[in-house]
Amino acid sequence: MRVEIWSDIACPWCYIGKARFAEGLAGFAHRDQVEVVFRSFELDPSGAKGVTAPVVEMLAKKYGRTLDEARGMEEHVAATARSEGLEYRTDGRDHGNTFDIHRLLHLAAARGRQEELLDLAFRANFAEERSVFDPEVLISLAVEAGLDGAEARAVLADESAYADEVRADEREAAELGANAVPFFVLDRRYGISGGQPAEVFTRALEQAWAGREVEEPVAAAEACEPDGACAVPQV
Repeated sequence: MRVEIWSDIACPWCYIGKARFAEGLAGFAHRDQVEVVFRSFELDPSGAKGVTAPVVEMLAKKYGRTLDEARGMEEHVAATARSEGLEYRTDGRDHGNTFDIHRLLHLAAARGRQEELLDLAFRANFAEERSVFDPEVLISLAVEAGLDGAEARAVLADESAYADEVRADEREAAELGANAVPFFVLDRRYGISGGQPAEVFTRALEQAWAGREVEEPVAAAEACEPDGACAVPQV
């Protein structure tokens, strides 16, 4: 069975959803026969490269909230992440264009190190004081993931490198009807949207493995939409 996961490094529910899926996969009896592939999805493709803004300020502007209210929104997401065993800092993070990160993730996929780089990028963005929008940080993450630093630098310097692969992923997402991420596709037959609980993923894997129609989750799960808006509590 192949599971494809569309996500963006800027999406907190993708960070959380990946952890929940991993837990759900661990509870699936045939987990060793599941191939997981990560696909590209930009939440804010129109954002100018190299231009960043503090996440709290971005949230306040997007939702028409005060900075204190925006911090409260971030604290809610942080509490959810921590309940899954993930570190999450609410101050000092920035937001920007993620196209270069996706291009490097395709390089990592070609070298068999995609998930390693994805995990490091998620951690850098949500848990550490390292900006994934800094090219030097990206290169250091690539090296940590087991990639050649010179090759990673060359990819970032060539704006066409792996650009077609990123765009192809995004076209496929649109064709499959993905209007929010994370978006999970099982064997190109069943789609699951949002950071669902681990047991939902386990049940879906079992149903798909048995050839049965995968049941829709009882409730919608938190997700991030293409305009960069993420599900947040009304505080």
